[in-house]
Amino acid sequence: MRKAMFVLAVILAAVAFACGGGTEPTVEETAAEPTPPISETLAAVEEAPEQPSTDDAVTEAPPGGIFRRLWSDPPTLDPHLVTDTTSAFIVVEVFSGLVKFDTDLNLVPDIAESWEIDPSGTTYTFRLRDDATFHNGKSVTAQDFKWSIERAAAPVTASPVADTYLNDIVGAMDYIEGNADSIQGVRVVDDRTLQITVDAPKAYVLAKLTYPTAYVLDREVVESGGDNWWIENGVGTGPFKLKEYSIGERIVLERFDGFYGEHAKVDFVHMNLAGGQSMAMYENDEIDITGVGIFDLDRIQDVNEPLNSDLVVAPPDFSVFYVGFNPNFPPFDQPKFRQALNHAVDKELIATEVLSGLVVPAYGILPPGYPGFNADLDGLTFDAALAQRLVSETPYADFLTNVASDSPYYETAQAALKESPFAGSGNTPRIEVTVPGTGGTIGLDLEVVIEFWRRVLGVEVDIVQVESATYLEELDLQKYQAFYAGWQADYPDPQDFLDILFHTESSLNHMAYSNPEVDGILEEARVEHNAFSRVSLYQEAEDKLVKDAAWLPLWYSGEQFVLIKPNVKNYKLTPMIVPKMAAVVIE
Repeated sequence: MRKAMFVLAVILAAVAFACGGGTEPTVEETAAEPTPPISETLAAVEEAPEQPSTDDAVTEAPPGGIFRRLWSDPPTLDPHLVTDTTSAFIVVEVFSGLVKFDTDLNLVPDIAESWEIDPSGTTYTFRLRDDATFHNGKSVTAQDFKWSIERAAAPVTASPVADTYLNDIVGAMDYIEGNADSIQGVRVVDDRTLQITVDAPKAYVLAKLTYPTAYVLDREVVESGGDNWWIENGVGTGPFKLKEYSIGERIVLERFDGFYGEHAKVDFVHMNLAGGQSMAMYENDEIDITGVGIFDLDRIQDVNEPLNSDLVVAPPDFSVFYVGFNPNFPPFDQPKFRQALNHAVDKELIATEVLSGLVVPAYGILPPGYPGFNADLDGLTFDAALAQRLVSETPYADFLTNVASDSPYYETAQAALKESPFAGSGNTPRIEVTVPGTGGTIGLDLEVVIEFWRRVLGVEVDIVQVESATYLEELDLQKYQAFYAGWQADYPDPQDFLDILFHTESSLNHMAYSNPEVDGILEEARVEHNAFSRVSLYQEAEDKLVKDAAWLPLWYSGEQFVLIKPNVKNYKLTPMIVPKMAAVVIE
């Protein structure tokens, strides 16, 4: 999922991934458990045993209480339109689907109590629970799922992600493109049995079905509620009901006592949307959880500080932050220019001296600990002289004439210009980097990256800020020459990063990047069922993407620091967004 946010401004402002800054809190959404072994994760859906029912998980009367947190207005709470983490954190608690990942990242039954996969590996038969109901008491049927999946894929719904997360289903793309009246690969067998047929045996199919595009909705509620049906009547099937949504003020989730699974322990989750400084609100006992940023870190780590006892150190989440380049816009049409921008940034210095070690410099795409992560990947590290030589070998060599005489890189820039066959052309296109938000600040890390580009390469950059919802829409339209963004895993499979973000035909390939060789490797990996062979293919694709400088990877999240009130129990820090609030207890 895209992180529409001032990416590192969050950490610098000591908020939980932009709580109070107009975007989504994720500092506290980080891993608390080790990642499952690669072979176990990628091979999980290659076997097809009948899954156990979760009936025994239903609990007795919960103890109650209110869990309070700072949040931001979500762009949408319609599961079929969700593309961002701000919305998704709420959606996974209010709505649900056939399967889900638990807080240990095991793929487990949800509304589907069991499933079978036919010998071809392409047809999945799901048996639905008898006790699953919508919040209004209606029983959930297989027909509800068929309608919901087709509603997500319908052209009139205009989901920006349906063609990414549903495209493996037979007939889905014909339906999305308006060339069919239904999705051939979704079939109702009876009220409690649903069949989904995909176009090839692919190891990640079940994982993809955990994404909200496959969540079930009440047709009557949706069709009678208009475009924003969820504001007034957000009927779902999850452990919490959407009790109240006052835009710019608050969201209130209420425990759903008719939930088919583990009942929530708290009565309510209160999400403050009015903004504020999260650390101050935490210290004033207005919220129960906050991230800790640079300016408060030393104080909170002091054992003599009363808040030190609330401190939780969370391992990294599955995310990466980057600057995307669109090769359809000069000067990013030149691979050597893109490589130069990578080599011109001293990420180690920025991470340690500017960001106090709260991030890990990224030289690849897949995050550490994530299935397929390659610790031996040879990334594009800081080398100012090499960066200048690469620029001198492009039609945009004259950028180097802008390197200031007081720059420590001036002499090497002049030497590179003397060797350049393109010097004197006057060809220095204007460069814009677009970021989400309206606050006027872009994040200290991006400021320093741009300063490196100026001092090493003479590249001047204009920053354009765009309101977050518009930013997401225009990303999908590939409108930006360059942009600042982040991606957090939707499911633990390298396909979720490499295929979705870089395949030529992916709608979430916001860079409009196209490399037929990479496409071929990714397509081969889709149908490779040997877990280790799949990893090898994905690592090969990642290596080619990094060498071609498809983007500038910046940071993986490092250890993150979170304060949680001592009376809050069982809030699990996970590396990606999964349903988790039902387990929280307020003592």
